[in-house]
Amino acid sequence: MYQLIIFLILQSHSANINFMAKGKDAKPHIGIYGRRNNGKSSLINVLSGQDIAIVSEQAGTTTDPVKKSIEIPGIGPSVLIDTAGIDDTGDLGKKRINKTLDTLRIIDLAILVLSNNQFDEVERNMTGKFSENEIPYIIIHNKEDINPSTPEFRRQLVSEGYAEIIPFSTVQNPNITAIIEAINKLMPETAYHTKSLIGDILSYGDTVVLITPVDLEAPEGRLILPQVQLIRDILDNDCIAVVLKEHEVESYIRRMSPEPALVVTDSQVFAKADAAVPPEIPLTSFSIILARNKGDFQNYLKGTPQLSKLKDGDKILILESCTHYVTCDDIGRIKIPHWLNKFSGKKLEYEVVSGLSKLPHKINEYAIVIQCGGCVLTKRQILNRLGPAINAGIPVTNYGMAIAWMQGIYDRAIKPFVQNGIIY
Repeated sequence: MYQLIIFLILQSHSANINFMAKGKDAKPHIGIYGRRNNGKSSLINVLSGQDIAIVSEQAGTTTDPVKKSIEIPGIGPSVLIDTAGIDDTGDLGKKRINKTLDTLRIIDLAILVLSNNQFDEVERNMTGKFSENEIPYIIIHNKEDINPSTPEFRRQLVSEGYAEIIPFSTVQNPNITAIIEAINKLMPETAYHTKSLIGDILSYGDTVVLITPVDLEAPEGRLILPQVQLIRDILDNDCIAVVLKEHEVESYIRRMSPEPALVVTDSQVFAKADAAVPPEIPLTSFSIILARNKGDFQNYLKGTPQLSKLKDGDKILILESCTHYVTCDDIGRIKIPHWLNKFSGKKLEYEVVSGLSKLPHKINEYAIVIQCGGCVLTKRQILNRLGPAINAGIPVTNYGMAIAWMQGIYDRAIKPFVQNGIIY
């Protein structure tokens, strides 16, 4: 049987190669907040250079959060979120405000839009929410062409510990530069500077073997995002990526010289990979790499062993980051519950929540939380997602780490990143 090896030569600085791009949500998120009719939607239109958000003189035009992807100099691709007014009224208004507050779980930076020299309880409550969630924020006083902010108003806010106000008008010489400079100053670097996935454990010219099963869950004609991200990371670190299906691994490694520096497998074929890869060659999974890169790896390490302590009737929460068509090979909804039932020997209940949807029950009703790799989310979004469980003392783990534990190869799977109990 002949094998064809195709080498893809990528020019590092080419602007035309975009198939390796990050997931649609793995970008810095900026929430725009303020009272009704303060000009939040107009601000988004000015910043994006497009009429994306509907604007009107009538208060309450924006009813649900609306996302818009833009490019911010110094930051790169980002997402602006237009929200309903934080002073909305009535039963429907309260629901809109709740949806607005829900966005605090996914943003990295907030912009509070004022007008008419107004900063009262509504704004104080909102800035308090920013502080509670450790979200940096910018204050903009809009409609300067109609009713400019007074020196006294600005001094009062500064004296109370708030940031200096950026005067702004969406219709008269918009001071976009000042806003961009403030965003660059306050945006956490972790929101847009993603550290290398495995570059810190590789050396120049190393070969990394990637085991990528092609089954019913694999998308037609392409690789899944974690596989693509890791290939790009390997190339960025001047190393070599070899991509194989699981039944080719043993024969390929036997012929390979020198041996690969690392083998990375899809978690669902962990057992096959463990049997095929010699014990002296480091082995881990795509999901565990993502767990270290953007998950709460320390708490995953604490929580994973709790899988051995489950009892009859325990409820398991499985968190998926994306929504997708469910097949009979679905890793989160089908395979993990099947494996965990077999491993524990207990009668367990499972609930699966996709995306960043609200949980169906209180977090303390669950015995453990199993989070996917989170390839389409930012680290902040994942940490916010896991925060309630960790704060309540509920153990958390990750798809790959849970599978490795259940299949008896956990110590080997985390060894590339943990030595003598120390994460590096």
